[in-house]
Amino acid sequence: MAISSNMRGALFMSLSMAGFTFNDSIVKLLTGDISVAQVMFLRGVIATLLIFLLARHRKALRPLSVLRDRWIALRVVGEAGGTLTFLVGLSHIPLANASAILQALPLAVTMGAALFLAEPVGWRRWGAILAGFAGVLIIVRPGLEGFSPYSLMIVGTVIFAATRDIATRKVNAAIPSLYLSTITAAAVAIAGLLLIPPMGGWKPVSASDLALISLAACLLLVGYQFIIMAMREGEISFIAPFRYTGFLWALLLGMAVFGEYPDAYMITGGLVVIGSGLYTLYRERIKSTAKPASRAPARHSP
Repeated sequence: MAISSNMRGALFMSLSMAGFTFNDSIVKLLTGDISVAQVMFLRGVIATLLIFLLARHRKALRPLSVLRDRWIALRVVGEAGGTLTFLVGLSHIPLANASAILQALPLAVTMGAALFLAEPVGWRRWGAILAGFAGVLIIVRPGLEGFSPYSLMIVGTVIFAATRDIATRKVNAAIPSLYLSTITAAAVAIAGLLLIPPMGGWKPVSASDLALISLAACLLLVGYQFIIMAMREGEISFIAPFRYTGFLWALLLGMAVFGEYPDAYMITGGLVVIGSGLYTLYRERIKSTAKPASRAPARHSP
């Protein structure tokens, strides 16, 4: 049986989240030795080279004039800004907490799709979006003991990443995903290079750190490629909730690698955010099921 575009998108999103989450764990380990900017630069250079070679092999490269597309430029800004804010926040708060806040991204993308792509979102899903953002506040816990301003950096990541995903939907479908990935990785590397001086300067990199950075770059390639493929398949409101698979990996890796165990605020807020996102998926399924009936021709009395 043929796989629908929505299901392909869901699979691509799940693979993307696995790549990104394992990459995040490696980066969190690295930021104990070198700065976030240095990690962005080195990882970005390696990732750019890998993606460029793959794109060249598949004849997916395009002229640089393509970059004049404002949606590509907006996607690059979203990716670079999201990478910086996430890595800075991740280096100071537990992996699971950062991931829990990031789970609001599907809700932000659904809201953005309604506002900017004219995708229909009813009042029930708007209510779920508001509930999800309330869950983020529980995790961030502003004004309470245990609050970390670095949690707000992850909130910024949600905004940048939602911008990136919305822009991806508007990019001309004729532009290969590998080309977009190459440009994105290069932009992140350049941003990291520019930030090295203000973020502590260059520090020596050991062979073991370089090996970890190379592994992170490979995982980043997986994440980049599959998230672009995901956002180009089916409807955003169906695909976006599958980002939650990354949260499961973050919980497991946080406990196994860093000895970080979630507290009551993180668990409660995370459940609210994820529950809200799953409800939007449920409503989308109902909407999709109802489409054939709504499109049936009206019956007239004789």
